[in-house]
Amino acid sequence: MHLGIVGLGRMGGNMRGRMRDKGLEVTGFDPNADVTDVATLAELAEALPVPRIVWVMVPSGPITTGVITDLAGTLSEGDLVIEGGNSKFTDDATHAELLAAKGIRYVDVGVSGGVWGRQNGYGLMAGGDAVDIERAMPIFDALRPEGPREEGFVHAGSTGAGHYAKMVHNGVEYAIMQAWAEGYELLSARNDIIHDVPGTFKAWQRGTVVRSWLLELLVRALEEDPGFEDIAGYVEDSGEGRWAVQEAIQNAVPVPTISASIFARFVSRQDDSPSMKAVAALRKQFGGHAVRPPS
Repeated sequence: MHLGIVGLGRMGGNMRGRMRDKGLEVTGFDPNADVTDVATLAELAEALPVPRIVWVMVPSGPITTGVITDLAGTLSEGDLVIEGGNSKFTDDATHAELLAAKGIRYVDVGVSGGVWGRQNGYGLMAGGDAVDIERAMPIFDALRPEGPREEGFVHAGSTGAGHYAKMVHNGVEYAIMQAWAEGYELLSARNDIIHDVPGTFKAWQRGTVVRSWLLELLVRALEEDPGFEDIAGYVEDSGEGRWAVQEAIQNAVPVPTISASIFARFVSRQDDSPSMKAVAALRKQFGGHAVRPPS
């Protein structure tokens, strides 16, 4: 299979690499001349076999909408666009409609895996018509982790379902990271009796009911910077956590843990707390997100 990918940044570049590692032919376009395979979207379209498949992996919002609009004018009837960024699920209907006017198909995919995805594979949550999902399955199989398909990929539902599932995923992620961070601060507060905080977390990696990849990443972060001396306790939020809380309010679903984790991030912008340093460190570990040095 030969496909195109638009956006070769931290995620898109690694995804291109993993797909190539798995035997797919991938032509990428990015404004950065150092990483792109072609100079323009038109050249990308020319390089692909018809009917084409193009994966879009650019920042959500106006940039994604701009790329979708450009592709609507570049691609042809029967082509398929897969939108894999962190877009709000409500944008998917708009993007699908824009492309459908030209006879171009659309699938939305929530992607999790961060900077480790090329090595470990990506968790994928897809939304769209079953026929389009099946058509793109070799791509999903290349990107997902090794093992049973259902443990790394789901056709979650109709258009928008992939990004909705990713939104909820990120809300849960916020809450889990906050719990780890608060545990770190509580352990650190009793240095009169707790003499090895990193070792305590490391001991939880096998056999305990709280073992997880995020725990492994917290241990890694602590080994790199035991007291988080090089990280400010300031944490950004990507938007998906906020959207999850908004959806919960809209649907009268109680999400006290997720909402509290978002508000904790807001607190981090007012003072420098140990727990927020831990959250910042975790985001750097799994997603390569920038951290701020201490002020």
